Amino acid sequence: KQSCLLLEAMDQEDDIKQEAEEDLTFFRCMLDVCPAEARNPDRPASAASQTSIVNVRLQELVKLFKERTDRTRDRLVDPDESDEESPSKADAPPPPPPPPEGQKEAAEAEKEVEEEEEQFLEFMPQIPKMPDWLRAILEYRFPSSIDPYTFIYVVWLFFVTCAWNYNVWLIPVRMFFPYQTPENIYLWLLADYTCDAIYIMDIVIFQPRLQFVRAGDVVCDKKDMKENYMQTERFKMDIISMMPLEVLYYFTGVKSILRFPRILKYQAFFEFNDRLESFMKKAYIYVFRTSVYLIYSLHINACLFYWGSDYEGLGSTKWVYNGKGNYIRCYYFAVKTLITIGGLPDPTTVFEIIFQCVNYFVGVFAFSIMIGQMRDVVGAATAGQAYYRACVDSTVNYMTSYRIPREVQNRVKTWYDYTWQSQGMLERDLLDQLPDKMRLDIAVDVNYSIVSKVALFQGCDRQMIFDMLTRLKSVVYLPGDFVCKKGEIGREMYIIKAGEVQVVGGPDGTTVFVTLRAGSVFGEILLAGGGGNRRTANVKAHGFANLFILDKKDLADILVHYPESQKILRKKAKMLTKDKKPDEKEGKDTGEVIPPRPETPKLFKAALEVAKGETFAKLKEPSASPMPPSSPVHRRSPLPRPAPPDDTEDAVAETTDSTVIIRMTTQQHGGEEILTVEMGP
Repeated sequence: KQSCLLLEAMDQEDDIKQEAEEDLTFFRCMLDVCPAEARNPDRPASAASQTSIVNVRLQELVKLFKERTDRTRDRLVDPDESDEESPSKADAPPPPPPPPEGQKEAAEAEKEVEEEEEQFLEFMPQIPKMPDWLRAILEYRFPSSIDPYTFIYVVWLFFVTCAWNYNVWLIPVRMFFPYQTPENIYLWLLADYTCDAIYIMDIVIFQPRLQFVRAGDVVCDKKDMKENYMQTERFKMDIISMMPLEVLYYFTGVKSILRFPRILKYQAFFEFNDRLESFMKKAYIYVFRTSVYLIYSLHINACLFYWGSDYEGLGSTKWVYNGKGNYIRCYYFAVKTLITIGGLPDPTTVFEIIFQCVNYFVGVFAFSIMIGQMRDVVGAATAGQAYYRACVDSTVNYMTSYRIPREVQNRVKTWYDYTWQSQGMLERDLLDQLPDKMRLDIAVDVNYSIVSKVALFQGCDRQMIFDMLTRLKSVVYLPGDFVCKKGEIGREMYIIKAGEVQVVGGPDGTTVFVTLRAGSVFGEILLAGGGGNRRTANVKAHGFANLFILDKKDLADILVHYPESQKILRKKAKMLTKDKKPDEKEGKDTGEVIPPRPETPKLFKAALEVAKGETFAKLKEPSASPMPPSSPVHRRSPLPRPAPPDDTEDAVAETTDSTVIIRMTTQQHGGEEILTVEMGP
């Protein structure tokens, strides 16, 4: 059998070789018949090159056929070994065809160029990596519009204010004092032109890009912002402040008085104060600005005193400046003059007398204004504390007039102190001054994270929760205060904002069942309409506790506009109530097996008091027509009594002499019991 298979394989191999030779002969004939230009007119090539390529391809084809024949022969000779080797051989991809000679030469040339580049880069110095902060600066793109309330703009205003203060403070000093000399003139010019560059950047780059409000809309268009800036008074003052009077240096030399227009850019200073005030918690900026006004007035007076002394002649009299100490001595003179301390030498000339009188008058007038401004500033800074003190004083006077116990007064004072320390002022007074939209924004930022954790409100309309946040009221409880007591009518839900509360109970009311902390909620079942109307536990504040309270009426007013949320709240309230019913049943099972005997009715007791001292017969069944006994001995009626209808039996008791008959009748409808007392003859 194997010999037969071997013969068949050899026959197949001969057939394949014969077919390959026939194909090779056919291709060669085609190449001889069709020249290269006819086969590919767009690519002229020689016939010899084309023939060589075809021969190479045909030889590869014949080689593949031979390999396939060898694999078939091996499989027929040894099937087991051939099966193990065949997958690896079959899976092996065929070798790629060799590229043409032109492509091979191009690839070798590219490889040589790459090697030369690598060798060149090895000898080149390594460029250090760019730092992240430098890359961020280079990639930064200046915004097309600037919000004037951002921190970046406030920082820029700080640099503009520094440049303005340089001109305001040092221009008078350079005018009157001999601090500008030929040796340091270049330093002064460098500082001057640096400040001028800041001015120009503010006028050209920042101010035309400031956003503004027009008809309630924030305008961010570049053209509109530029036109708006050019129409303002600030633009006119900025242009005047940059008047190039420095060209006159060519005729007069470097005179600092020619830079006086730079002082007209004063609006940047006041804008910086306003923006800085928005970032500060208290009114410190007013105190600082008022102090700067005072110091600057003394600075100007010192410069004028030196100018007057130079006009009269330095050291010519006792009143004028003697030329020692320069600026500090002149400033000391200005302080003593404006504050009217006294101890100054008497002026001798008319100029000195006039100068001194003007100094006294300006000093009194300026300091009266300064003191008034300082008082207003301090009053504005402490306005909240003054309001708090007024509320405390009014409350204390009220409690004193009505003779409230001292313990209650101390608790009220403690509540005021804690509220002021934690909030600064009463929250309701603060929020009432704001419009509804701002109150909603503040309430969402402060309270939404707490309310969203309440399981009862999860799944409700988001806008409904926003409306509910504006109805929350903040209340502070002192240590030991009862937030709610068992049996009270429940009309509010409580959300713990800060502090802790404890659920207490037990025989003495001091057993702590659970402690609730910030973010916890209680009373929500009553608010949603479930669980009855009365509180089921005592809740007491453990330390100072700040709670949010939501009234049931406020929630009902909100749910009118949100019916879907109302259905969700009712469903959840029922589910929470059902969860608590098994606990109630367990509580009943653990009670007394025999219920206590009901209390005797008061009217029955009164009847017993009437018949005090007499003995009663035992209760008997009522008859259709009761007959009084003829003898004092108590006996039953021999007449048969009809069956009482449907639990309407009458309980009858009488004395031995039948003078008093007491009857207890049960109503058929309503379940009421009527006690009647009959007096016999």
